[in-house]
Amino acid sequence: MVPLDGEVREGVGLLGSPSFEIPRTVARDRAFDHLETGDERRRRMWAKIRHNAVTAGIFLLANVVNLYVVGLIGLFALDDYRRFGILAVAAATLVSFVVSIAFFVLLERAVTLFRAMRPRFCSIYDPCFWWHERFWKMSGGAYLAVFNGTPMKNLLWRALGVRIGHKVFDDGCAIPEKTIVTIGDHASLNAGSTIQAHSLEDGTFTSDRITIGPGCMLGTYAFAHHGVTMEGGSVLDADAFLMKGEDVPARARYRGYPAREAADR
Repeated sequence: MVPLDGEVREGVGLLGSPSFEIPRTVARDRAFDHLETGDERRRRMWAKIRHNAVTAGIFLLANVVNLYVVGLIGLFALDDYRRFGILAVAAATLVSFVVSIAFFVLLERAVTLFRAMRPRFCSIYDPCFWWHERFWKMSGGAYLAVFNGTPMKNLLWRALGVRIGHKVFDDGCAIPEKTIVTIGDHASLNAGSTIQAHSLEDGTFTSDRITIGPGCMLGTYAFAHHGVTMEGGSVLDADAFLMKGEDVPARARYRGYPAREAADR
């Protein structure tokens, strides 16, 4: 809840419900201040613009290639329509869907050269962040929602680099940084939950590994931030926000914003 009266606040943010003050800037985030002024900033800004232009070109080319391939499949279906009728259209639709998913999975993995990401701490003016930003733009994602609540979702997570166990139930979880996330067997990821292994604060980019242990549960719209570990059988309640670097004990129940251990287990 945002306070509507009281003292005027400067240099702080508000977090939580009920809200409390947090510093807008900490000493760690000042490590890259020298990159944000003068000629160095100007040089890096132009370099970032060029990098973004290449990213936009790759994104456009990838989508044109995908559209071209889908168009070819559609033309083959038209050629066979007189022989097979509606079956040709149905087959073309299914093949187009599978080919598009495979294409965007390969594209996302190719951006990282089919390697796992590493935890990062750098400025937004650092090329490491620019590569990470390109990865975000090439991430598919929209097609994943089609498979929410089905075993196929886990197969796609594995293809995208998530270390995910057996019999995980995923009803609509978002995982931006797949290759630095580990999810144990029998975990439950409810609709709208998020496992986000990065943050952007005052021009500083940070990413770190996340481990969700076996039998853990993320409630509806629960949010686990970077660097967290949930031990086996622990629960993050609906709408709870697990702050970065938290370690949730086995079979503990965390709730609230920010999440804190509840009395009941």
